[in-house]
Amino acid sequence: MTDQNRAGRWGEYRVVAPEGSLPQGAQVLNPAGPCRSDEVEIAVELLNIDSASFHQIMGAVGRDASAVATHIASIVAARGKMQNPVTGSGGMLLGRVVALGDGYAGPVPLRVGDRIATLVSLTLTPLRLDSIHEVRLGSEQVVVEGRAFLPASAPLVVMPADLPEALALSVLDVCGAPAQTARLVREGMRVAILGAGKSGTLCMAQARLALGQTGRLVAVDRSVEVLSEALAEGVIDAGDAVDAKDALGTARRITELLGGEADVVINTANVDATEMAAILSVREGGTVYFFNMATSFARAALGAEGVGKDANLMVGNGYAVGHAELALDLVRSSAFVRRKFERALSSNP
Repeated sequence: MTDQNRAGRWGEYRVVAPEGSLPQGAQVLNPAGPCRSDEVEIAVELLNIDSASFHQIMGAVGRDASAVATHIASIVAARGKMQNPVTGSGGMLLGRVVALGDGYAGPVPLRVGDRIATLVSLTLTPLRLDSIHEVRLGSEQVVVEGRAFLPASAPLVVMPADLPEALALSVLDVCGAPAQTARLVREGMRVAILGAGKSGTLCMAQARLALGQTGRLVAVDRSVEVLSEALAEGVIDAGDAVDAKDALGTARRITELLGGEADVVINTANVDATEMAAILSVREGGTVYFFNMATSFARAALGAEGVGKDANLMVGNGYAVGHAELALDLVRSSAFVRRKFERALSSNP
């Protein structure tokens, strides 16, 4: 039976190895055409690489755009998808619809020529890169030419007309984080956010909306620049520079800033070994939400057990109903959020 004729709702027909895997867990995918009857074919123009993955690559090859491009190209050539073998994470893409299978019934109506962004990870997206034109070190975006194929089950979005595409893509890459924040945060809570990058910025803004003027919201990061701006604009109530790998020091500082342990801790740090800083900062019965692909969930689970912390540990899920529009609305409504994302996009040292 050929790939073209094999049934598979989630794109498992594109798995090369190991047999029986779904695309995200596979080691190798087949990114070759033609487009199947239940697929959309995308001319890929821009990759938005996951922050943890991008920083790991730069740590391995240096802050050198050419070296980063070579490393990304080698991963995609070997695996048929962009999945960092160290972090396990990928990102998302921007492109144009070039073909629709005659049986395609995806999450939104599509036409050939539509500009779309995928709302699923590059770790499960069959991808071929023909060339890499530019690596934007400051924004974690890569300008490319290539092809991708997705089954009808994969969420995607037609690009909004009122926002620049690079800005919208950068926001959509982390849109699951504020959507889950909206579900977790309630008036009167004490909330702490670890990390003030893209997802952290969106979570700050959404948590502030949920809290209103009640409760208390604090954020910590290695840099004070974004924290100072967020504090000046009333987005957070307090913030400080910490190294979240120092679990005891970070937890102590968060507790001081909050006036007690947190009801909810949202970990968006893009480095590893920050699990215990979040766990030690939350109250008994509280919730830690790990929207951080550098997280070791074994380390988090065993660490919580080891310190006797009865907390709800949530795995970051990049998908939530309505997550794309919620995140884009935060950019439209919050000058703080929009400035943060535009500043990152314009920074390409």
